Amino acid sequence: MRTRKATRELLGFTRAEFALLRRLDTPAKIQSFLNGLRQNFEPDGDTCYSVRTVLKQRRAHCIEGATLAACALWIHGEPPLLMDLQAVRDYDHVVAVFRRRGRWGAISKTNGLVLRWRDPVYRSLRELAMSYFHEYYNKRYEKTLRTYSRPFDLRGVDPAIWATSEHETWDLANALDATRHFRLITRAQARSLVRRDPFERRAGRELQYRPPKKANWRGRRKKR
Repeated sequence: MRTRKATRELLGFTRAEFALLRRLDTPAKIQSFLNGLRQNFEPDGDTCYSVRTVLKQRRAHCIEGATLAACALWIHGEPPLLMDLQAVRDYDHVVAVFRRRGRWGAISKTNGLVLRWRDPVYRSLRELAMSYFHEYYNKRYEKTLRTYSRPFDLRGVDPAIWATSEHETWDLANALDATRHFRLITRAQARSLVRRDPFERRAGRELQYRPPKKANWRGRRKKR
């Protein structure tokens, strides 16, 4: 499964599905495509869509968008890597990571302003994860990001589970949760964190897509 480029036959896509993903031949194009997808507010309950379902429904939340992004990277000969950002008293977030000239960047699907794309300028995954730290906060305006995972390679998971499944891909989410994670700050540092100030709170309320009045946010995980 650790082939350099993913073929249509390996992934199990239709010609139309594969052609769409093949047009996304740079990280910037992948990010632009994700930005154009509607936010998945899960009106009918928790989802963890496959790439096929995202393409069909044209909506996604973070792990769904990151999986699509990693898939597109693999089609173009780059490793399909996910990174999990875990938080306390908050939802987790998942991004697809890539490298350029030895530096890490990230592709991200999110409805807010600040947990999105990261240019490939970070020397390590820890440095990349820390770029999300200040802006990662909950409804009480507490900074909540605590750990990041080692890169999770989708080539180790059957594409029938995450690429073309017609069912929810919770097995992928569970495997990502179980991946080794690394602490970003100490407990002493966590106790001294300052909440977001009023100006930052106002700025952070800006959303790309307005949620429905009864959006489902009681889900299991990874809903940024």
